[in-house]
Amino acid sequence: MRIERFFSEDDLLRIEEAVRAAEGRTSGEIVPYAVERSDAYASGIWRATTTGAFAGAMLAALASGGAELWGPPPVLWIVAPMACGAAVAFLLAAAFGPVRRLFIPGPLMAERVSERADQAFLEEEVFATRERTGILVFLSLFERRVVVRADRGIAAVVAQSEWDGVVSTIVDGIRSGRTGEALARGILACGEILERHRVDRRVDDRDELRDGLRIGEP
Repeated sequence: MRIERFFSEDDLLRIEEAVRAAEGRTSGEIVPYAVERSDAYASGIWRATTTGAFAGAMLAALASGGAELWGPPPVLWIVAPMACGAAVAFLLAAAFGPVRRLFIPGPLMAERVSERADQAFLEEEVFATRERTGILVFLSLFERRVVVRADRGIAAVVAQSEWDGVVSTIVDGIRSGRTGEALARGILACGEILERHRVDRRVDDRDELRDGLRIGEP
């Protein structure tokens, strides 16, 4: 999985324009941030490997069917399918993200994405605005998860639950291969939420955080 697959040059321009449009109507400072994944999930590879070994053993048992098919020692007919199943599962999970994702518990992915979003919030200094009105829109593409983190100036007037629609819009876009377009729509929706809660733009308001998409290290 390469992050360039998800964002074309047009997408990057669309995202930057959406940030400017949303910030032009409110005092919010929106920071879009994307990573390929929030963790390496080595445990997912090993879960797949264990499952492959078990599946290999089960297939060997079913194939034997109790018949006298054994030429080599029976132990070899048990161990060899287990080893083959483990090797195949390991290679598939290591090489293909969708396969590995099948073996990663949802709560673990949610925890890792949340931790990486917190890290991004600090890295990009989303807190460093005059009125503490920064908003991080964080995408973790491997997990197909989105987190919206609002600084305290926004959190004081907008409940976290109100960002759910933004999250759903962007997640649907990731799943359908329209990540850039969906992120731009989500950013504009953030601006609408801020307008609705009267997080108004001040007369002396200035652009405090840059508008383009940040791409983080996995």
